[in-house]
Amino acid sequence: MSERHQTRRSAGSTRLGPAETAGFSPVRCAVAALLVVLGIAWLVVYVVAVDPKAGHTSLPQLGDLGRWNYVIGFGLVFLGLGYAAHPGTPLGRGNGVVVGMLGCFLLGLLWIVLYYVLGQNADVPLLTDLSQFNLVVGIGFMAVGFVYATHWE
Repeated sequence: MSERHQTRRSAGSTRLGPAETAGFSPVRCAVAALLVVLGIAWLVVYVVAVDPKAGHTSLPQLGDLGRWNYVIGFGLVFLGLGYAAHPGTPLGRGNGVVVGMLGCFLLGLLWIVLYYVLGQNADVPLLTDLSQFNLVVGIGFMAVGFVYATHWE
């Protein structure tokens, strides 16, 4: 009976986990990077082209969306970062998981701290426009960090 137990154990130890069986996927990396870049670009275009306070806009389509522009932009960024947590990307395997996890945790914490230190007194466009929704953005980055944490071995 002990031989059977040892045979099962040795057979089970030769199986490869998901990180070892999944190969590098340049398409997944490109899609993840594209989603993050599109999200950042969406936010930059909205903040630069549409002035929510003055009502001036050079892109009326973006102006009509209002605060939904922030949801779309940050949603694309979070989706891209979460998509990059797959073992087929450099951030989804080995030390990349730790970098992605700690990076997202620290970015979320930094976002919330900057809002409380600068956002209420200084005129920082994105921080003052989001007001209390800055907490949602910071916690969103931390939530993506937890996605990376589930892949950490």
